[in-house]
This record gives sequence, C-alpha cells and structure tokens, in this order.
Amino acid sequence: MKWKIIYGSICFLILTLTTANTHAQEVRLLHDLRGNWKFELGDAKQRAETAFDDSKWETIYAPAKWEDEGFPGYDGYAWYRKRFRAEADWKDKSLYLRLGRIDDVDQVYVNGKFVGSTGAFPPAYETAYYTEREYYLPTSYLNIAGENVIAVRVYDDQLGGGMYEGRLGIYEDVAALTPEIQLEGEWRFLTGDDMSWKDAHFNDNGWPRINVPGFWEPQGYADYDGYAWYRVRFRVPTGMGGKRLILLLGMIDDFDETYLNGKLVGKTGTMGENVRNSNAWQEMRSYTIPSGTLIEGGENVLAVRVFDGYRDGGIYRGPIGIVTREKYMKWRNSSKRDWFDWIFR
Repeated sequence: MKWKIIYGSICFLILTLTTANTHAQEVRLLHDLRGNWKFELGDAKQRAETAFDDSKWETIYAPAKWEDEGFPGYDGYAWYRKRFRAEADWKDKSLYLRLGRIDDVDQVYVNGKFVGSTGAFPPAYETAYYTEREYYLPTSYLNIAGENVIAVRVYDDQLGGGMYEGRLGIYEDVAALTPEIQLEGEWRFLTGDDMSWKDAHFNDNGWPRINVPGFWEPQGYADYDGYAWYRVRFRVPTGMGGKRLILLLGMIDDFDETYLNGKLVGKTGTMGENVRNSNAWQEMRSYTIPSGTLIEGGENVLAVRVFDGYRDGGIYRGPIGIVTREKYMKWRNSSKRDWFDWIFR
C-alpha cells in the first residue's frame, strides 16, 4: 500500500506543477457513422466541398477494408463522403469526430472545412494505419438542425486500404470546458513576421482566411515551417467585461505569443528555438486576461504570433474562446480529481 501512496503523491505533484491540460475524457455517442458511405477512387480537392455531386459514386460499408467491398488490389487515393444531420442541441457541446483506424493516411473535412489529418501523403509519405482517428469538431462548422457532409481523403500505400476498423461516430465530450464566448471558425492568417501585426488598429482586410482550429498545411500552406500570424475580431457582451476571464487557445504547434487589443497576455515556448527539444505543441493554452484589456460591448482584436519549426503547424485543436475564471477552475479541479481517482482505482 505504501508504494501506491508514494506513486500517487508523485503523480499528483506532477499534475499540480503542470498546466491543467488534460482531463479524463467522458464521451457519449451522438451519431453513429458506421454503415454506407459514398466512395470513389482517385483524387480531386473539390470532393471536400459540401455541394460536390457524389450521386454517381459507389456505395460501400465502413468500417471495412475497401478490398473487401469490391476494390481488390487497389492502392492509391480514394474519397469517402457521408451526410448526417446535426441536432439542435449540439450547438453548445464539445464534439469529436471518431473514424477508427484508417489505412494509411487521411485528411478529413466537414462542410468543406478541414478538421484533421493523420500520417503524411506522398511525396513525404508516412503511414498511420494503426492510429485511432479522433478529431475535434467545431460546432461553428456545422449546419445546426440541418444536413452536413463529411468528406474523407485517404491514401493507401499497399495491402489493405480505407477506413477499416473502429467505432465511427460523432461524440460529445461531456466533461469538456466550453467557452462562454466561442472564437472557433474563420480567422485572418498570414505567413511571415511583423510585430506591427499585433496592433488592434492594423488593417488585415487583405489577409487570407483560415479555419481555426486546424493545422495550416492542409489549408493551403503545405510544408510551411516558420512564423505566421492569426487575427480575429470579436465582441464581448455587456456585463461580461467586469468578470475575471480566461482566454483559451487550445493547442498550438509549436510556440506562440498572444496579444489582446495589442497587449501581450500570454506566451508558450521561445520563438525560433529548436522545437524538437520542446513539448509545447502538447500544452493547452490558457491565459489570464488582465482587467481592463477587453472592450465591453465593442470590438476586440486577438492576434496570435506562431512559430512552427517542424512538420504540422498552427492553432490545431480547441477549445478556442473565452471562459470565466470560475468555470475554468471548476473544470481544472475536476480534472485533477479524475486523474487522482484513476491513479488509485
């Protein structure tokens, strides 16, 4: 029994000293995606779009190897598409898309918006055939109380291919931290580095748009490593500006400096440093918003300077938004209890 006490104490100390990034995920299935999917061989980026006509595509079952569904010996690219209805009560939930194991590489889109990727497509091919796919699904990407489309791009190098194993579905994380002010969705984005881009009055109207959260590579910036900036404008409801608030920026690959209305409110990692010696990409960004920083009832500007030193880059996982300190601390303390219970289970 003594070793359990010592081990538990060490683990609890580690959890206390680190930021409360992880919680015991409690998921509930909202929509089962096992069954028939539209399917077609080959590759074309327009297949990700909601309005793409897949009426003449084949229908196959997933999860299953596509060889067993009528495509023996096929190696290469293929796409899956499936329609589903997003229920009205999903709007304020924390959602995850689970697609089981995919042989070998995948990119996933919902209503034309990129939500996740695992493995690496040619020419820098890297298989991920044994990895369970789980992607955070921003509710802002969904047509609530209406029809939605999932599109999955798959590359198979050899042997079996496709979405071949697992519980496919849309799940709710019932223990998740959900912001009062949601900032997921389209942000302005530009590669490069200029410190004037942090300023609230900087004109970013000419910048391209990018979906947040989501790695920047599949969104038009393939193989880009280096500096980039994100910017978004938002309003704070009357009565909320006087509360103690926390800014949530999910997970960022690799380092960030975050400015709210031109003021630095938080940073993780050292810009330009060797990222291979850092686990910053696994840390959830939670930054206290100093009193007087937000403009209540008016426009606010959030600017995030990011440095990526290797492979995937950007603000890639939620939650993204603003939450009260009270709600954040309740979630954080609950997370610690979940881990403590797990240790001594």
